[in-house]
Amino acid sequence: MRVAIAGATGNIGARTVAALEQAGHEVVRISRSLGVDLTTGDGLDAALTGVDAVVDATSYHQADDRAQAVAYFGTITGNLLAAEERAGVGHHVLLSIVGVDRVEGNPHMAGKREQERLVTEGPVPWTIVPFTQFHDFAATVTSWTEQDGAATIAPLLVQPIAPADVADILAEIATGAPQGRYRDVAGPAPQDLVDMARRTNDARGHAVELVPTWSSLFGSEMAGDVLLPGEGARIAPTTFEEWLAKPQ
Repeated sequence: MRVAIAGATGNIGARTVAALEQAGHEVVRISRSLGVDLTTGDGLDAALTGVDAVVDATSYHQADDRAQAVAYFGTITGNLLAAEERAGVGHHVLLSIVGVDRVEGNPHMAGKREQERLVTEGPVPWTIVPFTQFHDFAATVTSWTEQDGAATIAPLLVQPIAPADVADILAEIATGAPQGRYRDVAGPAPQDLVDMARRTNDARGHAVELVPTWSSLFGSEMAGDVLLPGEGARIAPTTFEEWLAKPQ
């Protein structure tokens, strides 16, 4: 198959490219750095010529403003779907988040909900795949908040999944028939995000004082089991401990 990956140079996108190529598929990389701008649509029509499926693994790292996050995700999704319809693409796969409908105050979640709305109401057959947070999420959060040797982090309960497992599952789904809303996908076991950050930073030799707090990015509405997968979830194989033991 010929599969396009939006966000092909990102954490999950690059891994999905590799998973598809390893399975023998032809991959089209979509990224601004590669000459395709999802915010304007420039280069999209040419990139999607002959494409069978598109995986949207885009991300937005400045989602501290709800309106901006919704506008960004809405714009790139609208441009993608319109170009896919013109090109006759038969399957749009969206990487989404477990619990996206249970968190109202988080800007990033609001943007992802807008993506889901556009995909479900759009013209291209689709599969939406809700994943839990990734194994590297805790350290990523502390990298955002670290100042003067200390970093704030919310005491979230998550059931994290290895990025490589996410990529493998996206590649599998993209090369199959559209399935609508897919079941939740998670890693093997629940983890405390503060403990994950401590263990990850220790393993990387990065000294930082962690300050647990319900910050503006992750409010108390995300406490408890809000971010955990529902019944019947698909459980990916790689544990947090296994991921932590591998060179990153």
